[in-house]
Amino acid sequence: MEEPHEHVKNHPVPGIGVGGILLNSHQVLLIKRNQPPAQGLWSIPGGKLEAGETLVEACRREFYEETNLDVEVEHIVAVVERRLEGFHYVIIDFCVQLVNKRQCFPVAQSDVAEAKWINLADLEQYDLVIGLAEIIIRTHYARKQNDLIGLQDVHSNATDFILPKPPSAP
Repeated sequence: MEEPHEHVKNHPVPGIGVGGILLNSHQVLLIKRNQPPAQGLWSIPGGKLEAGETLVEACRREFYEETNLDVEVEHIVAVVERRLEGFHYVIIDFCVQLVNKRQCFPVAQSDVAEAKWINLADLEQYDLVIGLAEIIIRTHYARKQNDLIGLQDVHSNATDFILPKPPSAP
């Protein structure tokens, strides 16, 4: 049997993760993680893709499991790679919207200690996972300016996210 390459030994198998950024005019919904990796840090609702799921299904499921809120998944706003605490994840962050805007109060469930709306102006007061503040702020400003942001599900099949078609394109 062939030995694994030296650079592959003792490294975790990469996993695929998803996250959902839910914004209102001046707040973002965050959760406080109560399990590794990043235990004790604030993040957006999300988690690991399960076998047989699409990225969109995983995002909806994880969001509900952690906050008790149903969301519609819109477009991809970030793809990040994180290697920490013995984990290796490629994480796809989506912009999401509430299915029912009247049901907007999160209830911490599953593997989270807290779930709450945070004022964007107060983000720096929270211990966020690495790189998240910039993703949230950029997503907020793009939405505020009504920019078409991110990779979009242009064929409505929840599998192919690509750049939107420019107005001048055929």
